[in-house]
Amino acid sequence: MSPLGEELDRYLAVRRGLGFDLDTSARILRRFVAFAEEAGAAHVSTALFLRWQEGFGRAGRQTWAARLGIVRRFAEWLHGLDQAHEVPPAGLIPSRARRRRPHIYAAGDVARIVAAAVELPSPYGLRGLTHATLIGLIAATGLRVSEALALDAGDVDLAAGVLTVRQGKFGKARLVPLHPSATERLRAYAAERDRLLGRPAQPFFVGEHGRRVSDCSARYNFALVCQQLGLRPPQRERRHGRGPRIHDLRHTFAARVIVGWYRTGQDAAREMIRLTSYLGHARPEHTYWYIEAVPELLALAAARVEGTPDGEAAP
Repeated sequence: MSPLGEELDRYLAVRRGLGFDLDTSARILRRFVAFAEEAGAAHVSTALFLRWQEGFGRAGRQTWAARLGIVRRFAEWLHGLDQAHEVPPAGLIPSRARRRRPHIYAAGDVARIVAAAVELPSPYGLRGLTHATLIGLIAATGLRVSEALALDAGDVDLAAGVLTVRQGKFGKARLVPLHPSATERLRAYAAERDRLLGRPAQPFFVGEHGRRVSDCSARYNFALVCQQLGLRPPQRERRHGRGPRIHDLRHTFAARVIVGWYRTGQDAAREMIRLTSYLGHARPEHTYWYIEAVPELLALAAARVEGTPDGEAAP
């Protein structure tokens, strides 16, 4: 392993020890370091980053701005150890920070996605079982993908119907209560998973060989199912394509909960605090964002303020 590769391992270990979820960052940085090694580069530089970008493949400006931020943080670490490493400037790839408008799935779409995921081909049937259960859990609880994948068997209390999320965003831990129907599905999955493996599994969601499902695998299999259902255009060479994302299941959960408050006349301001804690948001405004991002919610909120029947325009 090259000195850059060794330093990357140290960098990732330290930041993970501080509670950061680095699955995406690690994947990007390993590709960047592999490119540097192939190019014979001993130090990071702006020119090296731009050459990597040129040969990486097509992606939007926002995506490349995010990748630049990931590489810059690693370069800052390296520069602190050896000033021969150059930190690419922050404005190298101009971008405007903005949150993508969520795709809100219809209830029928979620059911179709789960049913199609069950049919994903695999030697022992574990691929379909795992990804269908993973998708169903995210849809039913609004967990982040990374939080669901990080669950160990001990984090899933099937007797009490509670999940323990130990490494949420920014390292925050929380308890997530489950609906009895979700608990029963997880119980059935765990029993069949262990039967197929021939042993109890330590990670809760595993692939064919009993290893934890990766973020990349979860997103790819979700994209593949969506392509089969026509929710994303078909792709070649295992490409994900563009369209609804697995993370939109979390958005859909949050939006449906808030819609339910307005439909049943509950105090949205009071309930929002509870939902903020349930979803693991750092601040309530991150949860209030759904009202602006989802047109149906904006209409319901406006109707509540104006004193008109839900969803009807004020005169």
